Amino acid sequence: MARISLLQLDTEFPRIPGDVGCAETFQCELEIIRVPTATVAKIVTARPHEIDLRPFEDAIASATGDLITTSCGFLAPHQPRLAQACDAPFLASALCQLPELTSRFPPSQLGIITFDAEKLGAAHLPKNCADYACSIAGLTKGSHLRDVISNDKTVLDIEKAAADVCAVIHQEIPNTVDAILLECTNLPPYKTALRPIKNLEIFDILTAIEAQLPNAVNPRFL
Repeated sequence: MARISLLQLDTEFPRIPGDVGCAETFQCELEIIRVPTATVAKIVTARPHEIDLRPFEDAIASATGDLITTSCGFLAPHQPRLAQACDAPFLASALCQLPELTSRFPPSQLGIITFDAEKLGAAHLPKNCADYACSIAGLTKGSHLRDVISNDKTVLDIEKAAADVCAVIHQEIPNTVDAILLECTNLPPYKTALRPIKNLEIFDILTAIEAQLPNAVNPRFL
Protein backbone atom coordinates (compact mmCIF):
# COMPACT_ATOMS: atom_id res chain seq x y z
CA MET A 1 0.00 0.00 0.00
CA ALA A 2 1.17 3.52 -0.81
CA ARG A 3 2.10 5.82 2.04
CA ILE A 4 2.01 9.59 2.45
CA SER A 5 4.40 11.24 4.90
CA LEU A 6 3.00 14.46 6.36
CA LEU A 7 5.28 17.04 7.94
CA GLN A 8 2.79 18.42 10.43
CA LEU A 9 3.14 21.65 12.34
CA ASP A 10 3.54 21.43 16.11
CA THR A 11 -0.17 21.85 16.88
CA GLU A 12 -3.04 20.23 18.81
CA PHE A 13 -6.14 21.61 17.06
CA PRO A 14 -8.50 19.00 15.53
CA ARG A 15 -7.76 17.49 12.14
CA ILE A 16 -11.14 16.42 10.83
CA PRO A 17 -11.89 14.23 7.76
CA GLY A 18 -10.89 16.15 4.66
CA ASP A 19 -7.92 17.71 6.44
CA VAL A 20 -4.52 16.56 5.20
CA GLY A 21 -3.66 15.62 8.79
CA CYS A 22 -6.55 13.16 9.17
CA ALA A 23 -6.06 9.49 8.22
CA GLU A 24 -9.71 9.23 7.09
CA THR A 25 -8.95 11.68 4.27
CA PHE A 26 -6.91 9.04 2.45
CA GLN A 27 -7.23 5.61 0.92
CA CYS A 28 -3.57 4.94 1.64
CA GLU A 29 -1.49 4.98 4.81
CA LEU A 30 -0.73 8.35 6.40
CA GLU A 31 2.52 8.78 8.31
CA ILE A 32 2.38 11.91 10.46
CA ILE A 33 5.72 13.41 11.45
CA ARG A 34 5.25 16.26 13.87
CA VAL A 35 7.82 19.01 13.41
CA PRO A 36 8.98 20.29 16.83
CA THR A 37 8.75 24.05 17.43
CA ALA A 38 7.00 24.60 14.06
CA THR A 39 4.03 26.50 15.49
CA VAL A 40 1.42 28.38 13.48
CA ALA A 41 2.87 31.68 14.69
CA LYS A 42 6.33 30.80 13.37
CA ILE A 43 5.30 29.42 9.98
CA VAL A 44 2.36 31.66 9.05
CA THR A 45 4.48 34.71 8.38
CA ALA A 46 4.83 37.46 5.77
CA ARG A 47 8.60 36.84 5.93
CA PRO A 48 8.98 33.25 4.75
CA HIS A 49 12.75 33.64 4.39
CA GLU A 50 12.95 33.79 8.19
CA ILE A 51 11.45 30.31 8.70
CA ASP A 52 13.93 27.83 10.19
CA LEU A 53 13.82 24.87 7.82
CA ARG A 54 16.18 22.64 9.76
CA PRO A 55 13.40 20.94 11.79
CA PHE A 56 11.61 20.16 8.51
CA GLU A 57 14.76 18.74 6.97
CA ASP A 58 15.24 16.57 10.07
CA ALA A 59 11.65 15.36 9.71
CA ILE A 60 12.21 14.55 6.04
CA ALA A 61 15.17 12.37 7.01
CA SER A 62 12.81 10.04 8.89
CA ALA A 63 9.99 10.05 6.31
CA THR A 64 9.17 6.75 4.63
CA GLY A 65 6.32 7.80 2.33
CA ASP A 66 5.93 7.50 -1.43
CA LEU A 67 5.09 11.20 -1.32
CA ILE A 68 6.02 13.80 1.30
CA THR A 69 3.88 16.87 1.96
CA THR A 70 3.22 19.45 4.66
CA SER A 71 0.31 20.68 6.75
CA CYS A 72 0.85 24.37 5.96
CA GLY A 73 0.69 26.11 2.60
CA PHE A 74 2.87 28.97 3.84
CA LEU A 75 5.87 26.70 3.21
CA ALA A 76 5.36 27.12 -0.55
CA PRO A 77 8.48 29.29 -1.11
CA HIS A 78 10.63 26.47 0.25
CA GLN A 79 9.49 23.85 -2.27
CA PRO A 80 12.89 23.73 -4.06
CA ARG A 81 15.04 23.40 -0.94
CA LEU A 82 12.85 20.87 0.84
CA ALA A 83 12.29 18.84 -2.33
CA GLN A 84 16.05 18.57 -2.70
CA ALA A 85 16.22 16.91 0.72
CA CYS A 86 13.64 14.26 -0.26
CA ASP A 87 14.10 10.90 -1.94
CA ALA A 88 10.37 10.86 -2.78
CA PRO A 89 8.21 13.45 -4.56
CA PHE A 90 7.55 16.48 -2.35
CA LEU A 91 4.67 18.97 -2.16
CA ALA A 92 5.22 21.97 0.07
CA SER A 93 1.83 23.56 -0.58
CA ALA A 94 -1.37 23.58 -2.61
CA LEU A 95 0.12 26.73 -4.18
CA CYS A 96 2.47 24.49 -6.16
CA GLN A 97 -0.47 24.00 -8.56
CA LEU A 98 -0.64 27.69 -9.40
CA PRO A 99 1.76 27.69 -12.39
CA GLU A 100 -0.44 25.11 -14.15
CA LEU A 101 -3.64 26.94 -13.24
CA THR A 102 -2.40 30.20 -14.79
CA SER A 103 -2.91 28.69 -18.25
CA ARG A 104 -6.60 28.22 -17.47
CA PHE A 105 -7.51 31.08 -15.17
CA PRO A 106 -6.28 34.70 -15.19
CA PRO A 107 -6.15 36.43 -11.78
CA SER A 108 -9.68 37.77 -12.22
CA GLN A 109 -11.04 34.21 -12.53
CA LEU A 110 -9.09 32.46 -9.77
CA GLY A 111 -9.51 33.15 -6.07
CA ILE A 112 -6.89 32.06 -3.53
CA ILE A 113 -8.27 31.47 -0.05
CA THR A 114 -5.81 31.51 2.79
CA PHE A 115 -5.76 31.38 6.56
CA ASP A 116 -4.36 34.92 6.87
CA ALA A 117 -4.58 37.24 3.85
CA GLU A 118 -2.50 39.91 5.60
CA LYS A 119 0.49 37.56 5.67
CA LEU A 120 0.17 35.53 2.48
CA GLY A 121 1.48 37.52 -0.47
CA ALA A 122 3.58 37.55 -3.62
CA ALA A 123 6.60 36.25 -1.67
CA HIS A 124 4.75 32.96 -1.15
CA LEU A 125 3.65 32.46 -4.75
CA PRO A 126 5.59 30.43 -7.33
CA LYS A 127 7.82 32.10 -9.89
CA ASN A 128 5.98 34.26 -12.44
CA CYS A 129 2.74 34.11 -10.40
CA ALA A 130 3.05 37.39 -8.48
CA ASP A 131 0.05 38.85 -10.34
CA TYR A 132 -2.17 36.42 -8.41
CA ALA A 133 -1.43 38.17 -5.13
CA CYS A 134 -4.45 40.36 -5.94
CA SER A 135 -6.60 37.21 -5.90
CA ILE A 136 -5.89 36.37 -2.23
CA ALA A 137 -8.68 36.43 0.36
CA GLY A 138 -8.62 35.06 3.89
CA LEU A 139 -10.56 34.07 6.96
CA THR A 140 -11.75 37.11 8.88
CA LYS A 141 -10.20 38.06 12.19
CA GLY A 142 -12.30 36.79 15.04
CA SER A 143 -13.83 33.97 13.01
CA HIS A 144 -14.21 30.67 14.84
CA LEU A 145 -11.93 28.62 12.56
CA ARG A 146 -9.19 31.24 12.57
CA ASP A 147 -9.38 31.45 16.37
CA VAL A 148 -9.10 27.67 16.75
CA ILE A 149 -6.05 27.47 14.51
CA SER A 150 -4.34 30.65 15.75
CA ASN A 151 -4.71 29.75 19.39
CA ASP A 152 -4.32 25.99 18.91
CA LYS A 153 -7.62 25.20 20.59
CA THR A 154 -8.71 21.58 20.95
CA VAL A 155 -12.44 22.12 20.32
CA LEU A 156 -13.74 22.82 16.81
CA ASP A 157 -17.35 23.58 15.88
CA ILE A 158 -17.55 22.22 12.33
CA GLU A 159 -20.73 24.13 11.43
CA LYS A 160 -19.25 27.44 12.56
CA ALA A 161 -16.01 26.68 10.70
CA ALA A 162 -17.90 25.88 7.49
CA ALA A 163 -19.80 29.17 7.82
CA ASP A 164 -16.50 31.02 8.24
CA VAL A 165 -15.13 29.57 5.00
CA CYS A 166 -18.37 30.20 3.11
CA ALA A 167 -18.32 33.81 4.30
CA VAL A 168 -15.04 34.36 2.43
CA ILE A 169 -16.74 33.29 -0.81
CA HIS A 170 -19.81 35.44 -0.18
CA GLN A 171 -17.95 38.55 0.94
CA GLU A 172 -14.58 38.60 -0.81
CA ILE A 173 -14.66 36.48 -3.96
CA PRO A 174 -15.86 38.40 -7.07
CA ASN A 175 -18.51 36.99 -9.40
CA THR A 176 -15.89 36.77 -12.15
CA VAL A 177 -14.14 33.95 -10.29
CA ASP A 178 -14.61 30.45 -11.75
CA ALA A 179 -12.20 28.52 -9.53
CA ILE A 180 -10.60 28.76 -6.12
CA LEU A 181 -7.31 27.48 -4.76
CA LEU A 182 -7.32 26.71 -1.04
CA GLU A 183 -3.86 27.50 0.31
CA CYS A 184 -4.71 26.42 3.83
CA THR A 185 -4.69 22.64 4.36
CA ASN A 186 -7.38 23.01 7.02
CA LEU A 187 -9.97 24.28 4.50
CA PRO A 188 -10.65 21.22 2.28
CA PRO A 189 -13.09 19.65 4.80
CA TYR A 190 -15.50 22.46 3.91
CA LYS A 191 -15.55 21.98 0.13
CA THR A 192 -19.00 20.42 0.22
CA ALA A 193 -20.30 23.63 1.79
CA LEU A 194 -18.46 25.82 -0.72
CA ARG A 195 -19.49 24.16 -3.98
CA PRO A 196 -23.21 25.04 -3.94
CA ILE A 197 -22.48 28.76 -3.51
CA LYS A 198 -21.12 29.45 -6.99
CA ASN A 199 -20.41 25.99 -8.41
CA LEU A 200 -16.70 26.78 -8.36
CA GLU A 201 -13.93 24.42 -9.38
CA ILE A 202 -11.80 23.82 -6.29
CA PHE A 203 -8.10 23.04 -6.03
CA ASP A 204 -6.28 22.32 -2.77
CA ILE A 205 -3.55 20.21 -1.22
CA LEU A 206 -5.65 17.07 -1.81
CA THR A 207 -5.97 17.65 -5.55
CA ALA A 208 -2.21 18.25 -5.65
CA ILE A 209 -1.54 14.99 -3.80
CA GLU A 210 -3.94 13.03 -6.01
CA ALA A 211 -2.21 14.31 -9.14
CA GLN A 212 1.13 13.05 -7.82
CA LEU A 213 -0.12 9.85 -6.18
CA PRO A 214 -3.31 8.62 -7.89
CA ASN A 215 -5.95 6.88 -5.74
CA ALA A 216 -4.33 8.18 -2.54
CA VAL A 217 -7.19 10.51 -1.56
CA ASN A 218 -10.65 9.31 -0.60
CA PRO A 219 -12.80 10.43 -3.59
CA ARG A 220 -15.39 12.09 -1.35
CA PHE A 221 -12.79 14.68 -0.35
CA LEU A 222 -11.71 15.61 -3.88
